Amino acid sequence: MIELLKDFPSNVVALSAEGQVSREDYQKIVVPAVERTLNQHEKVRLYYKIGKDFTGIDIGAMWADTKVGMGHFFRWERIAVVTDVDWIKHSVMAFGFLMPAQVNVYSTAEAEDARKWISAT
Repeated sequence: MIELLKDFPSNVVALSAEGQVSREDYQKIVVPAVERTLNQHEKVRLYYKIGKDFTGIDIGAMWADTKVGMGHFFRWERIAVVTDVDWIKHSVMAFGFLMPAQVNVYSTAEAEDARKWISAT
């Protein structure tokens, strides 16, 4: 399940993922939030908190994630991933360089640092 987080600047899409993430989560929550932000800003930032009870992502959600990311490839400015899930940390660190955006990974204890970084002008 994905939910939108509040109290972030308007150029930041802030999400929290818990449990199993589905294609429907992306279609109903992520895609509209990204599109809304891109309609208001040239560049978009992503704050993505992945909880300890995250169990995985459906193949349909992975495809939707790829379409959203690639569809606006050069409009991503910063991405902050906040998680204590090791395989996600390692995956983001290993493949983050492929994104045109600055990508940083934070532990949940560093969530406030991630929020400051993603919100900084």
